Formats: sequence, structure tokens, C-alpha cells
Amino acid sequence: MYNSKLKTCCFFGHRKIAVSDELISYIKDITEKLIKDKNVDTFLFGSKSQFDDLCYEIVSELKLKYPHIKRIYVRAEFPQIDDSYKRYLLERFEDTYFPEKIIGAGKSVYVERNFEMINSSSFCICYYDENYLPPKRKQSKKALIAYQPASGTKLAYDYAIKRNLTIYNSFDI
Repeated sequence: MYNSKLKTCCFFGHRKIAVSDELISYIKDITEKLIKDKNVDTFLFGSKSQFDDLCYEIVSELKLKYPHIKRIYVRAEFPQIDDSYKRYLLERFEDTYFPEKIIGAGKSVYVERNFEMINSSSFCICYYDENYLPPKRKQSKKALIAYQPASGTKLAYDYAIKRNLTIYNSFDI
């Protein structure tokens, strides 16, 4: 856990999202209410999705008004980073860390990273479409049969429910 769980919010969502003024306004309003009404001061971000990028932009804009808030990048890659990469990340974030318990997670490293962010939070803002299915994949280059992978966002959403987080699903607006 990075900070007080009661003051922490994480973000997760599908890689591709439908960005609209309404979506931006909703995320901004919820985030600001968490800061003002629930004293949330720490925001955990992953990577690899348009939703993460959008939420980062919104929180960065709010940081101008609330300079005490912290943007934390939770890495799913590079357990050890050199000083130059850390300096690069700290140009955008107040801190970064790699959860030790996800070492060796293999292909599920992003799912495990999201679980770690959920475990460290009381709130999450997500973008989850229950009808979304990731693109089918072949099991190997030689395989003729494709399989349907699970949605990492669905796994994170279900896990957040199980952990009793307060969830704001921005897809539902």
C-alpha cells in the first residue's frame, strides 16, 4: 500500500474508449468531489490505455488547483529502473513503484498490477463496458483455433466489487 487506503483512488479501463466532453466532465467532477469531500490525495495510475491517459490529464489539471494531490505511476514492467528513467517518470508523476508481489506474474502482470492498485485504494474510477470483448487471439503462431481472452478491465472491475471499493464507472454515464 502506498499511502492511506482511505485517501487513495485508482483508475483502470479499456485500452480504447469513446472520449466525449460528457465523459471528461464526469471524471473531473467525481475526482474533484473525492478530493474535496473524501480528502483523497493520492491517485494511482497504470498504463497502456486511453482511459489512463485521459484520467492522468484530468488529475494533472486538478493538481493546479489542489497542489497537495499526488499522481503515482504503478509500474507493471521494469522492477528495477535506473536514475534516468526514474527522473523521466518523475517529470510527470510525484512517485512510481513496482509492486514486488507481481514479479513473475508473466502475461497476467497487468491484471496483477491492477489488483495491487485496487488493494491500495478505497475508491476507483473506471471505464468498464460489460459487453466489451478483447480481440480474439491465436494460441500460437501455428494454431488455427483462436481463443477469446478475458477482459483485464472486467477482471479488475469484479475484483474491485469483491474488495468493496466505491466504484465510479464512467462508461455508464
